[in-house]
Amino acid sequence: MDQAGCFVVKSLMNMLRDIGFVAALTCSVATLARAETLDSANGPLTLTRMADGLTEPWSIGFLPDGRFVVTLRGGELRLYQADGSYVALSGVPDVVTGDQAGLFDVMVPRDFATSREIFLSYAKEQPGGSGTALARAVLPEDSTDLLDVKLLFEMQPDSTGLGHYGGRIVEAADGHIFLTMGERQKFTPAQDLAVHLGKIVRLNRDGSVPDDNPFVGQAGVRPEIWSYGHRNPQGATLDLDGQLWESEHGAKGGDEVNRIEAGQNYGWPVISYGVNYDGSQIGESQSKDGIEQPEHYWDPSIAPSGMMFYSGKLWPEWRGDIFVGSLKFGFLSRLDPDADFAEERLESPETGRVRDVREAPDGSIWFLSVTGGAIWKITP
Repeated sequence: MDQAGCFVVKSLMNMLRDIGFVAALTCSVATLARAETLDSANGPLTLTRMADGLTEPWSIGFLPDGRFVVTLRGGELRLYQADGSYVALSGVPDVVTGDQAGLFDVMVPRDFATSREIFLSYAKEQPGGSGTALARAVLPEDSTDLLDVKLLFEMQPDSTGLGHYGGRIVEAADGHIFLTMGERQKFTPAQDLAVHLGKIVRLNRDGSVPDDNPFVGQAGVRPEIWSYGHRNPQGATLDLDGQLWESEHGAKGGDEVNRIEAGQNYGWPVISYGVNYDGSQIGESQSKDGIEQPEHYWDPSIAPSGMMFYSGKLWPEWRGDIFVGSLKFGFLSRLDPDADFAEERLESPETGRVRDVREAPDGSIWFLSVTGGAIWKITP
């Protein structure tokens, strides 16, 4: 629809509203047509707004038919059509909200076309507070209701406070499910293998524990644990070889990108490249024998969020590069692992508080802007 056509539609809508027929309507076609540009080392990029009017968007997942689903931290799961129209799906689990709590990630598995399953992470009410939880649900074709919603896992023990939930879900190359969990601002439990705080867990698709998890059979250890010593991992993804990586918040400085190996300790709060917010030292030092070093860290902190490895489909030069959103400074960070994690910051008025970044099936890069309450698509 061109501008003249949109003007006619708006005029009709305003007339209908004035006579009480509708409360308020907008010309969504004009909104979706909006495009901006973003400078990069590979030349200008096109930014196309795919949807707006979102409050605290957290995650996006693509369905094989061209539709997509988006979580809002307040507890809403939206199903979008390609034209930007949406419905709010019913059946979402009850979530704890406030501060950093809410509905977090949505993961669409590779077999969605046949299984119709999706996975959700969220802050779940527990007797002593709340904890990060994982649920599976079925989204039937042509339905707006989630069915057969099942709780697969919840953090133990529960915890007070409303911070550092983690909450990213990753489908492993072999079909297992990874879930990241923060240490709930409690520090030392991240090193305690008897609790889930500050851990990444690995589960079978039905929520059971895989027999080959690194701590299975060890007394006093939670068998779901895959790695530990994490502060608040809000980004996680697989590289092009199927290896798990994550990004996590440090304190004042010390945000990290880590290559995750089974059974390894990633240091929080024993080692850190940051300091406490009052300037005091965290832990013992910046390194220690037996503790993994980050592949990359930021100082000052950028508050990293969603992350992905790019396939190179539309930009061959970016194949294997890491994209991470910044919640603090409002940009997309592109890291090149083949060049000692050299960083390019893709920044524009549209990249305010990037919560999630994903590669779509066509190779375009999509991100969620909390500041703008919008979903943007990047193309050459």
